[in-house]
Amino acid sequence: AGYRTELINERGDLRGDAGVQPLLRSGLVDGAIVATATLDEQTRALLEGERTPIVLVNRELDGVDRDVVVSDSRTGGARVAELLAELGHRRIAHVAGPANTSTAREREAGFAERLEQLGAPLDERRRRAGDFSHRDGYRWTLELIELDPPPTAIFCANDVIALGALDAARARGLDVPGQLSIVGFDDISLAGWESFRLTTVRQPLPAMAEEAVRLLVERIGNADGPVRRIVFPTELIQRGTTGPVRPASSG
Repeated sequence: AGYRTELINERGDLRGDAGVQPLLRSGLVDGAIVATATLDEQTRALLEGERTPIVLVNRELDGVDRDVVVSDSRTGGARVAELLAELGHRRIAHVAGPANTSTAREREAGFAERLEQLGAPLDERRRRAGDFSHRDGYRWTLELIELDPPPTAIFCANDVIALGALDAARARGLDVPGQLSIVGFDDISLAGWESFRLTTVRQPLPAMAEEAVRLLVERIGNADGPVRRIVFPTELIQRGTTGPVRPASSG
């Protein structure tokens, strides 16, 4: 489309003139794609107040009138619940992502609602939450598997958390998926590596990125057009980290 792109890593602790706002207000950029929006007032003020065309991708904020491209995270979470229930799991844990992100909120909502419908409600004692990080996946899994009785399956809010969970299970000598099934979300490139073979929910990230660029270019050319919300379907990808619950571990 004839535009140059710049990648900016915005720090969440920056405020006002120290953050990304001066760049948007300087006239040096024609538009921005925001890929890591959180549900805080700083982000809301930025998105509501700036005149620069902005498209949100992967995350969204209720009540903010900006073009947005997301995947169907709620349905993706529900499909994880269905898979684990079909495999016979009833002691199911969840490691959620940050509460101030729409992705963590939607994935957990779809997962918990479907588990409830399937007669295997998510027990709050088997729920943990943290960052979208390997560290939190690792430490929360170590804690979860010490429960009595331990979970037979863990749904992680993204693949990085799930890889941390997988490392924790291996560090404790647990057989995955024989003793513990693990599911992630995103289908990042590492998920398909033979060393991990992670069961996960795939977001069509390249297609989402392309659509976000298309919307931004159109928005630059027509600032007053109707706001658009594009939702891409998700797909459950079964690999080697999920399996049926062992009879001795059921219940």
